[in-house]
Amino acid sequence: MSLVKLNIKGISYSQTQNGAYALILSEAGGDRKLPIVIGAFEAQSIAIALEKEIKPPRPLTHDLFKNFSDRFEILITQVIIHKLVDGVFYSSIICERDEVEEIIDARTSDAIALALRFKAPIFTYKNILDKAGIFLKTPPKKSKQNVSDDEDMVIEDLILGADKESVKASGENYSKHTLKELNEILDEAVANEDYETAASIRDEISKR
Repeated sequence: MSLVKLNIKGISYSQTQNGAYALILSEAGGDRKLPIVIGAFEAQSIAIALEKEIKPPRPLTHDLFKNFSDRFEILITQVIIHKLVDGVFYSSIICERDEVEEIIDARTSDAIALALRFKAPIFTYKNILDKAGIFLKTPPKKSKQNVSDDEDMVIEDLILGADKESVKASGENYSKHTLKELNEILDEAVANEDYETAASIRDEISKR
């Protein structure tokens, strides 16, 4: 089976289901998108790795894994989404140490969070993309971290129709805050290691 390279297009937050996120992967050299429902913690970890502007004062779990791997000279060379069963994606992390390759089973959200930190490519098999890939119309010049408003209905259907991990709902509405206030709240949230709030604020700032 042939492998297809995937790029991270962005993370979509459900407007109706608090704490629910969808990671959108795009087919390299194609138009199909692969949406994957993920938990809030993993969404925050991926968003932080993408954003580069939020610097946690202490390492998150995925950062700790990266530091541990660097210390013991373990390299993640690629991530492969290799199976889809009942709407659940299964992934493998391909690692290498002393020229010996190892394959480690992982949740797809964790695997992608680590792939970002190791700058490792992400792949899936063509038959999985054929089965779960969808076409989403995206206007040009959109931010990498955000999904077009035109896609909201498709993403909402995906999130509401999938089995999700338990996530914490914030319920906070930041639309009434000014940008200056949002940046101040963001700095405070990061200092307090409240990354769920920080991710929500970054979403609101990005919308503006």
